[in-house]
Amino acid sequence: MKLRTLGKNGPEISALGIGAMSFSEFYGPTTEENSFAILSAALDAGVTHIDTANVYGMGRSERAIGQFLKDNPGTREQFHIATKAAITKDENGDRCFKNSLEHLESELDKSLEKLGVDCVDLFYVHRRQADMPIEEVAGHMNVLKQKGKIKAIGLSEIAPYTLRRAATEAQIDAVQNEYSLATRLPEMGLIQACAEVGASLVAFSPVGRALLTDDPIPLERIPELAFLKVNPRFIEPNYSLNLAATDPLRAYAAELGVPTAALAIAWVLAQGEHIIAIPGTRSTGHFNELVTGANLDLTAEQLAKIEKILPVGWAYGDRYSVGQNVGPERYC
Repeated sequence: MKLRTLGKNGPEISALGIGAMSFSEFYGPTTEENSFAILSAALDAGVTHIDTANVYGMGRSERAIGQFLKDNPGTREQFHIATKAAITKDENGDRCFKNSLEHLESELDKSLEKLGVDCVDLFYVHRRQADMPIEEVAGHMNVLKQKGKIKAIGLSEIAPYTLRRAATEAQIDAVQNEYSLATRLPEMGLIQACAEVGASLVAFSPVGRALLTDDPIPLERIPELAFLKVNPRFIEPNYSLNLAATDPLRAYAAELGVPTAALAIAWVLAQGEHIIAIPGTRSTGHFNELVTGANLDLTAEQLAKIEKILPVGWAYGDRYSVGQNVGPERYC
């Protein structure tokens, strides 16, 4: 497995990580046993990075990881664990974002308990609280680092200007954002800003929520999935148009003799040495396809062919609905 340095001076971790949102039934039914099988396969493949959050299944993802670590003594040292906090609800039960030290530390303490660990290797502010200066938020994260509860600092779904401001107050080791052949917004400044300040870009949904695989989610299953059934790219006629648009990528992957998901992962990792991909999966078979992609080196000719098949802006529909777009910072 290829290794990449997290941030400017961080540890070496696998270029491919596990996006553990899938441990919480976000994309369909799963079991703790399935999650355990994926974690075991990760150990065998040299995949060391696990990405979770307190809100994934309202703690279900963290608890599954914690139980695996408990059942398999010694595995904690083999994994680099990231989690997040900041998404919560106000007194009326409405979704909101809190970046205060008190809230972040309280939620972090709960995550540490679920995971069964003394500290996490990377802790993200999951969403920025718009009315709090990001410099102040970075200071809060530094406090948590000084207390020994976190080893590295991350921010999620932020704009390049926010990253640069935060980096004046703390070493930002990672920025998480959606990035794939289907979603290329980070190319409009975020990838560059990460390189500038010495942060890794951690790419979630690098296979386009299954669009960039050999087995896209069937249209009839979309209404069962709360996130996708209101997502513009998965609503008709956009979904059928997106399936048709990605068919040539599947054909090219078959021509190369590799899974389409592997080709999508290899493309993401080829966009910069500071990029780490964290796809999610509920099956070891799909996980093995993702590992294949992480170990695949694409030639300049192959990269150019992929760009021709899926040029910038090919996707039908926005990546988020209006409601889903509340929180992520927009900058282009």
